[in-house]
Amino acid sequence: MNKACPVILRKLDGETQVLAFTHPLAGNQLIKGTVELEESLEQACKRELKEESGIAAHPIMDLGTWNSNYQDQVWGFCLMKPNDHLPDSWSFFTEDDGGHLFQYFWQPLHGELDNNWHPLFVGAINFLRQVLAKVPLSD
Repeated sequence: MNKACPVILRKLDGETQVLAFTHPLAGNQLIKGTVELEESLEQACKRELKEESGIAAHPIMDLGTWNSNYQDQVWGFCLMKPNDHLPDSWSFFTEDDGGHLFQYFWQPLHGELDNNWHPLFVGAINFLRQVLAKVPLSD
């Protein structure tokens, strides 16, 4: 595993939603980043989440790994619980890749993914749908 993908979920009106963002150059995505040398999946997820969204959170469950079939990337997914309540949408400026303003939103987990979703992340969402169908989620 060489990529960390922290996952934050919420339930709204009985529907599970996953935290996502719009990258100004690359469409809709999930938070993902490189696992650094000697860093655990949980540590990488906490760091990436903070760097790309400003959210402080703690890991609650390892959701497994997914072979993306893209540039030898194997993603590790970790369900995270934010320390604070999150709004319905917000913007966050990240220093990554020279700096970008990310627009955060909640994507219905089982909702249709429009053409603005980066193809790689469509695969990641499909992986999450399969894994989370087997995991009892509390409200």
